[in-house]
Amino acid sequence: MKVLVIGSGGREHAVIRKLKESREIGKIFCAPGNGGISVLAAPVDVKATDIDGMVHFAKTEGIGFAVVTPDDPLVLGMADALEAAGIPAFGPSKAAAQIEGSKVFAKSLMKKYGIPTAKYEVFDDPAQAIAYIQRENRFPAVIKADGLALGKGVVIAQNLGEAKEAVRSIMEDRIFGQSGSRVVVEEFLTGKEVSVLAFTDSHTVVPMVSSMDHKRVYDDDQGPNTGGMGTIAPSPYYTAEVADRCRKEIFLPTVEAMNKEGCPFKGCLYFGLILTEQGPKVIEYNCRFGDPETQVVLPLLKTDLFTIFKAVREERLDQLDIQWSAGAAACVILASGGYPKKYETGFPIQGLDEQGQYPGVIVYHAGTKRQDGQFLTAGGRVLGVTGLGEDLPQALEKAYGAAAKIHFPKVHYRTDIGKK
Repeated sequence: MKVLVIGSGGREHAVIRKLKESREIGKIFCAPGNGGISVLAAPVDVKATDIDGMVHFAKTEGIGFAVVTPDDPLVLGMADALEAAGIPAFGPSKAAAQIEGSKVFAKSLMKKYGIPTAKYEVFDDPAQAIAYIQRENRFPAVIKADGLALGKGVVIAQNLGEAKEAVRSIMEDRIFGQSGSRVVVEEFLTGKEVSVLAFTDSHTVVPMVSSMDHKRVYDDDQGPNTGGMGTIAPSPYYTAEVADRCRKEIFLPTVEAMNKEGCPFKGCLYFGLILTEQGPKVIEYNCRFGDPETQVVLPLLKTDLFTIFKAVREERLDQLDIQWSAGAAACVILASGGYPKKYETGFPIQGLDEQGQYPGVIVYHAGTKRQDGQFLTAGGRVLGVTGLGEDLPQALEKAYGAAAKIHFPKVHYRTDIGKK
């Protein structure tokens, strides 16, 4: 079978590596892909958000199954369009993708169905938002753009001045475009953050191995939020008892709520959680695999990923026994200097072999291109170096050992992934 994976990052590289293990798949295409992905899959020069172009390519090429992984095309309705054209697709519908596409939708869903989350209010007027923050006078305060913002649409304001600046930059300066037409202002929750990705066919929910993302750009969680500077799996804080509570109080109620709202969710549902003294609460939902969480979760998956994708689409996930490897995984992101703000690209990457890999680890390409047999930097987050081990220290040792031997000008990475 010919399979099309839509996207261009480290997450897509991780999905494709795992799909390559399936005996059912003959050839994999990736639109648009990147330098490292091009070693495993045929690149397709179609933007991930070009729905008409993607459907045309899939029909012309005789694609038997499509995997839509990024948030933008899902929110635009890419999975719906492919299915309407007769191409089976893994990924939620446009209606279901609202759970990530609109923070307001997600928070309203949680309030309506009693799913634990932070106290919040919604504003479409910056003056009213600032007035509310002044009245509450509780800091830190969390200000979120309503729509998609490349994982950077959340500001944790430490004081009123920072809160005012955040509201104005999001709502007036529109640094995130139309995504900032509304904001959610919510209370700051304290506790350990955990990410749990789950396969669901709108009836059955199968959580994957838990993970922990590191969003801030610098060590000790300093600096602005990024799309993620590294991850570990599993999270040591996500105990069997916590997992049971999350399943009963969050996972199943969320899927049931989506059914009741007339937008059943079929795909990968990401739960961004925080473990508070009152119990686990939802920080955010994503309508797809997390990035870079996927780069530590999928290497631990033993079951054929393509088999899971088909079962999700056909609503027979309850028939599978999904297995995971013991041990741990750790991913360190090598980023361009200056990321997540202004940065340069086009630098040659030293230390990788012809496959774009390094011995003893898995190197996931996020922002790279291949030119004349050389891998060059082509984005803010460039590589994700993932180490596997019997435990977390061993996995971290492998990841950092390899990261130290891969170079490009102005390379930057955190040195404290997994330490806390």
